Amino acid sequence: MSELLVDFITTLDGYASGPWPGWWGMEGPEYLGWAGGQAQATYLMGANTYRQMSGFAGGDVPAGVDEFRAEEEASVDGLTQASKVVFSSSLEDPLTWANSTLVRGDAVETVRAMKENGAEPLSTIGSLSLCRSLLKAGLVDRFRVVMFPVITGATGAERIYDGYPDVALEMIDHRIFDDSIQLAEYRPTVLAARGT
Repeated sequence: MSELLVDFITTLDGYASGPWPGWWGMEGPEYLGWAGGQAQATYLMGANTYRQMSGFAGGDVPAGVDEFRAEEEASVDGLTQASKVVFSSSLEDPLTWANSTLVRGDAVETVRAMKENGAEPLSTIGSLSLCRSLLKAGLVDRFRVVMFPVITGATGAERIYDGYPDVALEMIDHRIFDDSIQLAEYRPTVLAARGT
């Protein structure tokens, strides 16, 4: 049976992105070494994340950046080589990014079957609404957040936890990279909604 990891990179105030360079320009050698050494997984994503990441693989760079740094290129290259499952009703087959499979059916049921029948770990990339759906369905085994030392209250985009159910988190790992970047990994339990 496969294990599913929801994996977020976030600001301290819970934003997934904004008009900043990758990793908010605050990555360091310890974090990059750890990130580059992660175990192989099948990556799950939605259409928006696919469009952005496949664009990076095709040579696009984020606005305000002239070119990728070597470690960013290595990260994109690693994703290109990995198996990817993309959930979308708007994308068309065949997908152009190598090793990508398009699924038009229900993401929750598809991931449930993948977990039951697979051996390789599953991990999300971005895809906030997909992550939310998988968590609500009780399919997430591990929930990992890497918090960068920045607050983007004025410019942050994509608040990660909006629309989430209440979730209890049992810490199973934690560490600090480069004296500033915090990793916290949890085993999540979705809590029953309580009346007011």
